[in-house]
This record gives sequence, structure tokens and C-alpha cells, in this order.
Amino acid sequence: MNRIIRTLWIGAGLILGGLAHAQTASWSQPQQPFRIYGNSWYVGTQGLSAILITSPQGHVLIDGTLPGNVAQIEANIRALGFRLRDVKLILNSHAHFDHAGAIAGLAHDSGATVAASAAGAKELRSGGNDPDDPQYGMATPYPVVASVEVVADGAAARVGSIAVTAHYTPGHTPGGTSWTWRSCEKERCLALAYVDSLTALSRDDFRYTDDPARVAGFRRSFATVAALPCDILITPHPEASGFMQKIAARDREHSPAALIDTNACRAYAAAAEPRFEARLAKERQDARGQ
Repeated sequence: MNRIIRTLWIGAGLILGGLAHAQTASWSQPQQPFRIYGNSWYVGTQGLSAILITSPQGHVLIDGTLPGNVAQIEANIRALGFRLRDVKLILNSHAHFDHAGAIAGLAHDSGATVAASAAGAKELRSGGNDPDDPQYGMATPYPVVASVEVVADGAAARVGSIAVTAHYTPGHTPGGTSWTWRSCEKERCLALAYVDSLTALSRDDFRYTDDPARVAGFRRSFATVAALPCDILITPHPEASGFMQKIAARDREHSPAALIDTNACRAYAAAAEPRFEARLAKERQDARGQ
């Protein structure tokens, strides 16, 4: 097992061990905001990502982290020298409380439009109380986002010169979405990919194998992620992709080389797919034993 895939397996193991269900200290622990590359910035906490993409015409924010982190995210944006009211669009990876919980507050304070996938918009409008979510009944609710626009699969959400493309990657939730865009430093432009969770987490009585269409959609998500334009991989839980370690190496070496890995999205998908197939196999085995 190569180093990249081993890191991704370890990150996923941490999430499977409880990060998906219970708030951990790192999720609200302050993180000094920093530039990722070009006009892309990290404004989240130590354990939950929030990404700011900036332009003279306005900014895009991807994810909001926890409901209680609104002030912290806003302070991080201001600390970088940007005005909150210039955030014009807020996007979401998936509509669980640890990634969408602060979106209602951030949208209220900035005046930004909120947009998501079709299923993601439904989840956001319900405040995470979506019967189609595999974690329905156990997922923590959060403030409802009353107004959510829909970004079609493969379409670009735009603010000024920023174009962020939606790639529907359902599975972890019905509305899971990965986002890609380009950021430039001088003459060098790179593809950044914010890739949603590919873990099959659910309440105890939920069975993916009861819904062949859901299984097929999850399997397509692995192929979608593997094919993304992806020089720099970022994930909603940064430890799932070793993101903070890569940033630390980038800073030590004073070079973006440590952050750039054109195989990262393929490795991320390759690490996740066998876990899903193992989940399906266990469900079938359990059904035969009943």
C-alpha cells in the first residue's frame, strides 16, 4: 500500500471511529487562516474545512462548519483582509451539521446566496432532517437554510471571474457534491478539488443494498472523483486527505510542490471504494443469516 493511500485509509478510519457522529475538539478549535494557492484560502477550524475563493467582484465560500463556529469563520475571513459582505455565494459539500451547520448564520450575516446540488438543497432546507439521508434519525439538526439555489451536475457556480464546477458525488448523503476550480499564482494555474466524503455511514437499520439505484450512484461517485481535475486535493475533514500535513510540508519547504499531487483524487477514490464494497458484502451476509 503506497503512502498516499495509507494516509487516506488512516484518515477514513478516524472518521469511521466516531468523527461522523460526535463533535470533537478540533472541529471548533481555532485555526489561523492561510493561503492554499493563489486566490484560494483556508478559513475553517483545525478539524473542519471552510474554503474561501476570492475575486475583485466578490468571493465564494465552500462549507461553513459547525453552527457555533459562525463568528470564528467570519473572523478568519476578516483576518485575511476580506470583507464579509463581499462573500456573494456559499456552496456546500454535504448537508450534515459539521459542514452545513453555520451556513444559515453566515448567509444572514454576509447577505450571500446559498447554492447546492438538487438533493443537497432539499437537505439544507430541512436543517439536516432528511428522511433520504442514511443517517436520518441520528444526524444532528442545525439551523434551516430557507433559500437555496440549485447548481446542476457539471454546471459552474460563478462570482465575477470565479467559476466553481459542481460534481455530484452522492453516497455519504444523497446531495453530496464535490467542487473544482482553478487558482493561479503568476503564470501557473492549478486545479483545486474539494472532494466530499466517500464513506458509507448510516444508522444501524439502514441498508444500502435495499436500494440498487443508491448503490449505483455511490459507485459512480468513485469514478467521478477519480476523474476530477485535481492538482490539489482538499476534503471537508482535512485529516481524511492529510491536508494539514501537506500544508506544513509546503510551508517548511517554501514551495507548493508538497501540496501538489495529480494522483490524489484517484488515490482518495481508490481507498474509499473497497470500504464501500465491504459494507455491501456485510449487508448481504447479514441478510443471509437472518
